[in-house]
Amino acid sequence: MKSGFEVRNIDARVTKDFGREWSQYDQSGLPEKELRDLFNAYFSIFPWSRLPKNAKGFDLGCGSGRWARMVSPRVGELHCIEPSEEAMQVAKRNLVGCDNCRFHENSVDEIPLGDASMDFGYSLGVLHHVPDTRRGIESCVRKLKHGAPLLLYLYYSFDNRPFWFKPIWTASDIVRRALSATPYPVKLLASRLIATFVYFPFARAS
Repeated sequence: MKSGFEVRNIDARVTKDFGREWSQYDQSGLPEKELRDLFNAYFSIFPWSRLPKNAKGFDLGCGSGRWARMVSPRVGELHCIEPSEEAMQVAKRNLVGCDNCRFHENSVDEIPLGDASMDFGYSLGVLHHVPDTRRGIESCVRKLKHGAPLLLYLYYSFDNRPFWFKPIWTASDIVRRALSATPYPVKLLASRLIATFVYFPFARAS
């Protein structure tokens, strides 16, 4: 028997940790070329030509606002939606001058936009972090006009990767899950050590 009560589709601890992360690494110093290259990689399949003039859309889980900064000049109005108060403050700082951005401190199940009102939407690296990913996607789709594009980036099953990739990722995921249960200062120190001694050397070698 249904009680009529629906559990909020948000992981409070993950939201808090990401807010702290964006406060520590607000990406304000990210080189313009690097940001543009990242943007082009993620948005290369986005159908910009299909958007109407002065299109209205949303960035679900806007974080530091890095994608919104690149999208806002191309559209009429962009709604930046983020559940973390800390991350939202970072986004507002990074998007100073982007007068067509609107800011909403809400979770995916509380999107403060009318159903079937948006011309586009995107959510990159966000919805695999909520308890019910499918429900999160459905919440986004409800806000879109019929046929409007929704760009998503989610973790996937590595079908196009070599055989050794998944075991390495699985090992890294075990470490990630263990670290996620530790106090924030421990997570911060560990992330800096991993970035310095793992990610950075691999990036230089690639």
